[in-house]
Amino acid sequence: MTTLFGIKNCDTIKKARNWLSEHDIEFQFHDYRTDGLEQSQLEQWCQELGWEQLLNRRGTTWRKLPDEIKDTIDENSAIALMLEQPAMIKRPLLESGTQRLLGFKATEYEHLFEK
Repeated sequence: MTTLFGIKNCDTIKKARNWLSEHDIEFQFHDYRTDGLEQSQLEQWCQELGWEQLLNRRGTTWRKLPDEIKDTIDENSAIALMLEQPAMIKRPLLESGTQRLLGFKATEYEHLFEK
């Protein structure tokens, strides 16, 4: 089963959800805020994708952090921040069972689902 992870009101999530629906791809949506996120799952994603890639440094939540936190961020503190504030996780994260894609690019989704 394909799972799309993110936050419901995110514009990029809306684009990804629309793309999946338009292409008749069944998926489950997992909202970090309402459905939660296990630390072990986040750690697994960090191992596979890299914590630097998962940490959304473009968002408002990151920009509001004090500089002393931003300047000393490492994997452990990033994981703690992402668990505490799920909006800091780059979105969407698509899990197809065999592969994970971070962010939304229609061409990447097309390539993944053409098989």
